[in-house]
Amino acid sequence: MNSTLITTWRKSSHSSGGGACVEVADGFPDVVPVRDSKDPSGPALAFPTTSWQAFVTAARTGEFDAR
Repeated sequence: MNSTLITTWRKSSHSSGGGACVEVADGFPDVVPVRDSKDPSGPALAFPTTSWQAFVTAARTGEFDAR
Protein backbone atom coordinates (compact mmCIF):
# COMPACT_ATOMS: atom_id res chain seq x y z
CA MET A 1 0.00 0.00 0.00
CA ASN A 2 1.38 3.40 -0.94
CA SER A 3 1.26 5.53 2.22
CA THR A 4 1.38 8.81 0.30
CA LEU A 5 -2.07 8.14 -1.18
CA ILE A 6 -3.66 8.46 2.27
CA THR A 7 -3.88 12.00 3.57
CA THR A 8 -4.95 11.51 7.19
CA TRP A 9 -2.73 9.49 9.48
CA ARG A 10 -2.88 9.49 13.28
CA LYS A 11 -0.75 8.27 16.15
CA SER A 12 -2.06 6.80 19.37
CA SER A 13 -2.90 9.31 22.06
CA HIS A 14 -0.58 7.19 24.24
CA SER A 15 2.38 7.84 21.93
CA SER A 16 5.36 9.17 23.85
CA GLY A 17 6.74 11.04 20.86
CA GLY A 18 10.06 9.21 21.09
CA GLY A 19 10.05 8.30 17.42
CA ALA A 20 9.14 4.63 17.83
CA CYS A 21 5.53 5.03 16.77
CA VAL A 22 3.18 3.65 14.21
CA GLU A 23 0.44 5.63 12.55
CA VAL A 24 -2.92 4.34 11.35
CA ALA A 25 -5.44 5.68 8.87
CA ASP A 26 -9.18 5.51 9.48
CA GLY A 27 -12.04 5.21 7.07
CA PHE A 28 -11.09 2.11 5.12
CA PRO A 29 -13.66 -0.67 5.18
CA ASP A 30 -12.27 -4.03 6.23
CA VAL A 31 -8.61 -2.93 6.58
CA VAL A 32 -6.45 -0.71 8.80
CA PRO A 33 -3.47 0.86 7.03
CA VAL A 34 -0.40 1.11 9.32
CA ARG A 35 2.94 2.83 8.71
CA ASP A 36 6.13 3.79 10.55
CA SER A 37 5.88 7.40 11.73
CA LYS A 38 9.62 7.90 11.09
CA ASP A 39 9.16 7.12 7.39
CA PRO A 40 5.93 8.82 6.27
CA SER A 41 6.75 8.39 2.58
CA GLY A 42 7.61 4.74 3.05
CA PRO A 43 5.36 1.72 2.64
CA ALA A 44 2.27 0.98 4.68
CA LEU A 45 0.86 -2.37 5.65
CA ALA A 46 -2.87 -3.08 5.51
CA PHE A 47 -4.21 -5.42 8.20
CA PRO A 48 -7.71 -6.88 8.29
CA THR A 49 -9.75 -4.83 10.77
CA THR A 50 -10.46 -7.84 13.00
CA SER A 51 -6.77 -8.77 13.16
CA TRP A 52 -5.74 -5.21 14.01
CA GLN A 53 -8.38 -5.01 16.75
CA ALA A 54 -7.16 -8.31 18.23
CA PHE A 55 -3.58 -6.94 18.25
CA VAL A 56 -4.62 -3.67 19.92
CA THR A 57 -6.64 -5.55 22.56
CA ALA A 58 -3.71 -7.86 23.30
CA ALA A 59 -1.34 -4.89 23.62
CA ARG A 60 -3.74 -3.08 25.97
CA THR A 61 -4.11 -6.10 28.23
CA GLY A 62 -0.36 -6.67 28.46
CA GLU A 63 -0.24 -9.89 26.48
CA PHE A 64 3.07 -8.84 24.89
CA ASP A 65 4.71 -7.58 28.09
CA ALA A 66 8.01 -9.23 29.01
CA ARG A 67 7.62 -11.56 31.92
